[in-house]
Amino acid sequence: MENIKIKKVTLTDIRELQKISKQTFSETFSSTNTQENMTKYLEEGFSIEKLTSELINEYTEFYFAILSNNVIGYLKLNYGNSQTELQDSSSLEIERIYVLKEYHGKKVGQVLYDKAIEVAYNKKAKYLWLGVWEENPRAIRFYQKNGFEEFDKHIFILGDDKQTDIMMKKTLTI
Repeated sequence: MENIKIKKVTLTDIRELQKISKQTFSETFSSTNTQENMTKYLEEGFSIEKLTSELINEYTEFYFAILSNNVIGYLKLNYGNSQTELQDSSSLEIERIYVLKEYHGKKVGQVLYDKAIEVAYNKKAKYLWLGVWEENPRAIRFYQKNGFEEFDKHIFILGDDKQTDIMMKKTLTI
């Protein structure tokens, strides 16, 4: 897919970030979770207040994938103390790569992933890590294809449902 632009998200993009976050999360997980749990997570996890606090955090970065002036996906990276688990100063966490369903299979996720690799090298990270839901085989295959290996598991809470995420990491060679 040609001409996908990557743009760093700023506070002026907050409404667009909220919109793409809610839409891609819903498309990805609503068929496998209850409506109540989805609604609770979407309202809390993607509130303007929460997204604002993440955007102003110097250790969190968001990037949009843009095609023909439309946001079609996004990337969220954490490093330093904003990482959700490891908080290793030599690592970078990919917290989210989400792409609108209609663009699945069109290399948008790969373009966002390539941006994550670029940021990791710029920050001199020794490895990347992430958590991916054990029931999301498409994402697991994507990360395996990109050289990630499973190293642990953790619990992710969606509403009142405790779900298991597979933790994966990839060592970077400098």
